[in-house]
Amino acid sequence: MKLPGYYSSGQFARMAGVSVRTIRFYDKQNILKPSYVKASGARFYTDSDFGRLQQILLLKYLGFSLEDIREMTIAGADYRLLKNSLNLQKKLVQDRIEQMQLVESAIEDTVNAIEQEHQIDWSHMLDLIHLTGAEKSLKIHYQNATNISARIRLHRDYSTNRQGWFPWVYERCRIEKGEKILELGCGNGALWTENLSRLPAQINVVLSDISEGMLRDARRSIGADDGRFSYQAFDCARIPFPDESFDLVIANHVLFYCKEIGQVLREVRRVLRPGGRFLCSAYGSSHMKEISQLVRQFDSRIVLSAEKLYEQFGLENGQKILETCFSSVSCVRYKDSIELDQAEPLIEYILSCHGNQNQILLERYKDFRLFTEEKTSHGFHISKDAGVFINFL
Repeated sequence: MKLPGYYSSGQFARMAGVSVRTIRFYDKQNILKPSYVKASGARFYTDSDFGRLQQILLLKYLGFSLEDIREMTIAGADYRLLKNSLNLQKKLVQDRIEQMQLVESAIEDTVNAIEQEHQIDWSHMLDLIHLTGAEKSLKIHYQNATNISARIRLHRDYSTNRQGWFPWVYERCRIEKGEKILELGCGNGALWTENLSRLPAQINVVLSDISEGMLRDARRSIGADDGRFSYQAFDCARIPFPDESFDLVIANHVLFYCKEIGQVLREVRRVLRPGGRFLCSAYGSSHMKEISQLVRQFDSRIVLSAEKLYEQFGLENGQKILETCFSSVSCVRYKDSIELDQAEPLIEYILSCHGNQNQILLERYKDFRLFTEEKTSHGFHISKDAGVFINFL
């Protein structure tokens, strides 16, 4: 008997241009389970499953391992999550294209050097090896970009403070015409893309991040032809600029990731001009606590973050840490919370965390989705506790 809206394994495989054996393999590996299984064992798939299969095939083509794909497609059946994931995969494809163009150029340079000098230029060969070995960093960047985007979307779409975090932070910066600014850990450049129209025409902004991939995302979002911005990759504990180079340094949700916070603060102080200012943000201990409580109710083994970032640098201890390098420190809190009645954005956020949740939820995703839908059906409140420290020399 034909099931409306369902495809047999054979039909499903033909639609995707793969073998039935491949479909069965993904089933066995817990990467793509059928939506319906008859008592006889016959497996059936839906259009949502087809979308997820396309996602799997693209990630496989891009070189991801089955383990990577399993975690990255855990929620692929949700339309919203799938759409966001596909947009990020598009960025990964763009990164791969740029990477291959660099490889092509390096190969041409190496061939030309051999033809002209009749010997191998080992520096070119080393450049080529480094470029062709950069796939791992692209994968890490993809996963980091996915996580950052998921967290930004939850705050952007469901926060009660309609001004938004990035416009609020921008106002605290008090940027003036002619200033030179450095942002440490710029991520995808959201602070600037949300405030471009407010930024003076005569300004010099250096966006930095330890990830080249994040800088590529920021450059694409802002526009490579915007001369106000330049981009540089480095570790913020070793800022490659002379003393007294900047009027303003920004570290938006960055310091709690730094292993050498004291060294970072000394570097910031060094590159600030007399009268310059340093703006850094942090979370408090109650930030997003309801999300941790939710996942622990579902499975007590889940830990969303192996580290309590606010203990490294937070609203409670940040002023004391900053006063080791800055004499004038003030804290301003951002009044906000999250209210939502949908499961998908909350699930997306949970899957983006740095803990062990994906390992545990992988086998129980459908149960977790039903659990989260029940918890959010009548509204779900999430506390937010964040703010900025403003430091003056």
